[in-house]
Amino acid sequence: MKTLLKITLITATLTLTNLYAETPYQPDIAKGAEVWADVCMRCHNLRQPADLSTRAWKYSMNHMRIRAGLTGEETQDILAFILQSKSDIDAK
Repeated sequence: MKTLLKITLITATLTLTNLYAETPYQPDIAKGAEVWADVCMRCHNLRQPADLSTRAWKYSMNHMRIRAGLTGEETQDILAFILQSKSDIDAK
C-alpha cells in the first residue's frame, strides 16, 4: 500500500511538473539593442559586433552578466542582438 502511494505521488508530481514547464526564453533582439546601448555604455565604450568572435562574445556576456548585474533575459537579449549584428556584418 505504501509503495503504491509513493508511486502515485511521484507520478502526479512529474505530471504536474511537465504541465507547468516553462517554454524556453526567446531573445528579443530589439530589447537587446536597447539594453546594450543603455547599460554597457555606462562603464565603457561599446565594442562593435565584429570586434570579437562568437565564442568570445558568449564568454564576455557571461562575464558581464555578473559584473553589470544583468538578468538572464537581458544577457540573452544582448547576445542575440550582437550575434545578429555580427552575422549581418559578416554577410556583407
